[in-house]
Amino acid sequence: MALQDLCKWQAPGTLELLPHLPQAGGWAVPRGCDPQTFLQTHGPRLAHGTTTLAFRFRHGVIAAADTRSSCDNYVACPASCKIIPVHQHLLGTTSGTSADCATWYRVLQRELRLRALREGQLPSVAGAAKLLSAMMSRYRGLDLCVATALCGWDCSGPALFYVYSDGTRLEGDIFSVGSGSPYAYGVLDRGYRYDMTTQEAYTLARCAVAHATHRDGYSGGSVDLFHVRESGWEYVSRNDAWVLYSELQKLSELEKQEEEEAGQAHLRPATLHRAGEGGELSLGLVPGDSRLPVETETL
Repeated sequence: MALQDLCKWQAPGTLELLPHLPQAGGWAVPRGCDPQTFLQTHGPRLAHGTTTLAFRFRHGVIAAADTRSSCDNYVACPASCKIIPVHQHLLGTTSGTSADCATWYRVLQRELRLRALREGQLPSVAGAAKLLSAMMSRYRGLDLCVATALCGWDCSGPALFYVYSDGTRLEGDIFSVGSGSPYAYGVLDRGYRYDMTTQEAYTLARCAVAHATHRDGYSGGSVDLFHVRESGWEYVSRNDAWVLYSELQKLSELEKQEEEEAGQAHLRPATLHRAGEGGELSLGLVPGDSRLPVETETL
């Protein structure tokens, strides 16, 4: 462009619009149809997905998510943040349309701040979930897509709520949202305990998201990990999902090798020996091994 400006050269035909393109604002839709309604009904449906999870245990609430923002086959951002802090003791995971999630979290932050100024204290986690659910339920059926897990700590201890854009509000101990959630649930259901240590909880969350990113094509990038304590939320780490999955696979292979070696060490060979002058043959284990009974057969 700099050379063209210097030479004052203009390619022929660029001053006029191409004949097959409509004028600005002149995209045609069938007569009698509202353009917005027509595009919502017949417009392209771009697939998207994510993996977010949260679970409650005795030391607080863990929130984890991948960082890939996708639009069909296009990766819009490989390092986005899908866990949004609301205030010092509350944060939420985001799944759905990125713009909708960001907008409604700004609205929630504003409303909670106003309530804190009026009442002198912040609402509980249950109150924040009820407020968000009530606000979004008014827009039911208008193609709003927000699915979030609110993770917080209030006077009643650690709390976890799932809120959907149609007004659904659920309380629980484990929630996973997004296209990779079935794979994450498979890991969480196997390893979750309420009385876990903090390091066990970190390992479980990283493992669940890493396995989901490996199986789900719309999830990937890195694994973000947050921990909500009594003193407030804490950003723990961000790990590359592929490196994390590779390390988990190596660890799994080492554990299998150790189990096989331990199993071979416990096995003792069976011996076939003649028992006495009567000509009896006994098929048994080495003396001292009482795991299986000794069987005898008379010839």
